[in-house]
Amino acid sequence: MGVAAHLGIRLVEYDRRIRTFIPHYEEMLGLAAALVPCGAAEILDLGIGTGALAARCLRLARKAHVTGIDCDAEMLALARRRLGGRASLIHSRFEDAVFPRADAVVASLALHHLFTRPAKSALYRRILRALRPGGILVIADCCPAAERSLRKAQKLEWIHHLYRTFSHTRATACLRSWRREDCYMPLETELQMLRSCGFHPEVVWRRGMFAVVAARKRRQA
Repeated sequence: MGVAAHLGIRLVEYDRRIRTFIPHYEEMLGLAAALVPCGAAEILDLGIGTGALAARCLRLARKAHVTGIDCDAEMLALARRRLGGRASLIHSRFEDAVFPRADAVVASLALHHLFTRPAKSALYRRILRALRPGGILVIADCCPAAERSLRKAQKLEWIHHLYRTFSHTRATACLRSWRREDCYMPLETELQMLRSCGFHPEVVWRRGMFAVVAARKRRQA
């Protein structure tokens, strides 16, 4: 299923409507982009979508080139118009694509499409191999609390954000529909997986169910 169908919107509306679905979206993307080193030469964007995060990265890392991977061809067309010659775009699932060597890997609202820990851990190990020594993986995604009552409170906060635009029926229907394709692993689970794969992760931002994680690859001695 393409992103537009998944969200129940027209694709041309994506960049405007995503803010009605995801709380603190602008703040989250801005911080994620700021974690990419200004001197980065190559950035890999997994699930690049319309290129919103990549564009922010390129404004800060002025000499960088982006390789963007996405399985939605229509989204890639929008990213191509936005990023122009500073990006190479690959139509593929990121689980299947060959990763270039990179100084930074970014992923915004993309990795939650992996449903199992083995699949996500395998991807993290591939990312680690692709990163140059000292490189960074930046993840901006939905990462709820492991504790049940806190997770419930976070979910209610998300629903209240949806209420700003949608009716109660539409808001709950959105979350129910997204659960068919999305798997929101607890933040602590994500951190444990990253550590076990050889990263040194740190939570640099968290608002409700959403978080930005910076995971670094150790420099060679």
